[in-house]
Amino acid sequence: MSWETILSQLEEGTIRAAEPDGDTWKANIAVKKAILEAFRVGKNVSYNGIYEGFVDKQNLPPRMFNTEHGVRLVPGGSSVRRGAFVAQSVIIMPPAYINIGAFVDEGAMVDSHALVGSCAQIGKNVHLSAGVQVGGVLEPVGLSPVVIEDDCFIGAGSVIVEGILVKKGAVIAPGVTLSKSVPVYDCVNEKLLGKGAPIPERAVVIPGTRPINSSWAKDHGLSALCPVIIKYRDEGSDASLELESALR
Repeated sequence: MSWETILSQLEEGTIRAAEPDGDTWKANIAVKKAILEAFRVGKNVSYNGIYEGFVDKQNLPPRMFNTEHGVRLVPGGSSVRRGAFVAQSVIIMPPAYINIGAFVDEGAMVDSHALVGSCAQIGKNVHLSAGVQVGGVLEPVGLSPVVIEDDCFIGAGSVIVEGILVKKGAVIAPGVTLSKSVPVYDCVNEKLLGKGAPIPERAVVIPGTRPINSSWAKDHGLSALCPVIIKYRDEGSDASLELESALR
């Protein structure tokens, strides 16, 4: 298939940049190659009309929405790039950005100053709070992008990058950073999940610290940041995270 066809299918949600593979996800290499090809053949042009003053690839313009799409794109500087899928009942608050190849499923909230990076996968009813950064992954083509599964709550200012998987119903507290280089500690089950480990279903993750064990670091009382699972969601947690229907 041509890159034009694949980008159109991405926008329709009939193909995705990553797909479930058992307990994990795998990249759709053909999709990522098509996106890279679109960048390669595209040429920078000056945009006109409502985008006058902007310069980008002529084949990757921002998407336009109407009421038939069922998306609420609030005025104020947000943009959804070509090749991104945004499902019905998604709310996008300004300014936010959804990049090429991303998938944002039904009922999700993309709040102010949030980024959904290239090929990132956002599940149903996910809340991306203000300032959340979900990193994009285009290269290497075999690397799975960041995936946030259904019913997750991602707190303000959190950063999730490098293909991290956040499983269903997890809660990421404000200010947590998840990447392949940062180990995850599970205080409930008293075990180290390891660097870049998937965040388990319904886990509640807060910012923590761990000591740096070199003599010099110990002498200076230094610690490194790390994500800590402090509990798993219960009925009280669920109630506190419910979105008011009026927001829809």
